[in-house]
Amino acid sequence: MRGLTGAGPDGARDSSQAVIAAGAALAAIALFVAACGTGGTGTRDEGPAHASAIAGAVASPRPNTTTGYRRVNAVSLIKNDPAVSATVKRGLKPCSGNDYPIEVTYGYLTGGSVNDVLINVSACSDWVGIGTYVYRDVGGTYKNVFKAEDSPVVSEIDGTDLTVTKQVYGTDDQVSNPSRETVITYRWKAGRFTERYRHDTFYSRTGGDAAAPTDN
Repeated sequence: MRGLTGAGPDGARDSSQAVIAAGAALAAIALFVAACGTGGTGTRDEGPAHASAIAGAVASPRPNTTTGYRRVNAVSLIKNDPAVSATVKRGLKPCSGNDYPIEVTYGYLTGGSVNDVLINVSACSDWVGIGTYVYRDVGGTYKNVFKAEDSPVVSEIDGTDLTVTKQVYGTDDQVSNPSRETVITYRWKAGRFTERYRHDTFYSRTGGDAAAPTDN
């Protein structure tokens, strides 16, 4: 009985140590697995922040917020731009509530590191384009590098080209029946937009929907 009683505490002590050792081993394995699980895309997605936390003494660089996409307040940009005509500014009012008749497109037109901003302004009454503008980031400030205000006009980004569409009216033309449509393609070159080519479509005045397209 004494032998059994003496063996009890020692056996319990040995068992406790074994359990503690096993638990520590399992915890180490779990920590290793967790570290492997987050090492796939998490560090790349989050940038260098995790690396600095592990290194401790190495400070991570701040992300460069001056490159890539940067959203703008298009209404303020138009209203504060001295290059925009007073007529367009007066017409830039909410059509209903806070909805302004503007369309904003972001893209790379001028070869900069920050998205250029294309803004089309329309009239609330008939949604006809009254002005189109391109803004380029220059040292953190957007600068007007293109404008067209000969209404009706609208622009779009086509790859790295700027495509401007104009409706041209004769003296007796109605709004719904322009004499021709002119599509001009511009490309940024030597610090400005230069015309690459244009396409004119002349609409028939003899009836029907016939048109005679010509390239100039």
